[in-house]
Amino acid sequence: MKPTKTSKQWMREHINDPFVQMAQKDGYRSRAAYKLLEIDERDQLIKPGMVVVDLGAAPGGWSQVVGNKLKGNGKIIALDLLPFQPLPYVDFIQGDFREDDVLAKLEEKLNGQEIGLVISDMAPNISGVGLADQARAMYLAELALDFATAHLKSDGAFLVKVFQGVGFEEYLKLMRQRFNKVIARKPKASRDRSSEQYLLGIGKLEK
Repeated sequence: MKPTKTSKQWMREHINDPFVQMAQKDGYRSRAAYKLLEIDERDQLIKPGMVVVDLGAAPGGWSQVVGNKLKGNGKIIALDLLPFQPLPYVDFIQGDFREDDVLAKLEEKLNGQEIGLVISDMAPNISGVGLADQARAMYLAELALDFATAHLKSDGAFLVKVFQGVGFEEYLKLMRQRFNKVIARKPKASRDRSSEQYLLGIGKLEK
């Protein structure tokens, strides 16, 4: 298939992106690593000894950051439908985190430990149809929120990528109902033209 003008433009932008170049130099799997690094530096999310679950983890940039910070003093469990190349200190489960067999594997790996932080940098494959893409992105964010609400320990935290647009305000309202404090973050590694931002829920509220 012949590359489109848009795909050529994206490839040029990607190659020249300073965060892509930094990721290659620093050995990170994706530029997204710098988003989590900046948010963690500001909000001190990743703490020694904690259990972290990374939803939609492939290719592994966020899991890599958490693994590097914990270095075995704690646990990072990554879940994704896609294959995942092994990373130091990271346990991986391939499958849909909504399915019972995947949740059973998660419970086995947790071995009674409580989850202190759920992170999700998931985004749908972009179709180019704005309303459809936004709906699919919000659906993924809702799935991640439901997972976090069900599995986080009391006072646990949840970091999720969302896109401003239809459904955003309703989602923000849901977050505020489920967490003591909700903060919006737009890291430097998020492209200016992107409507993405990250919502951080701190202190899961008990139902």
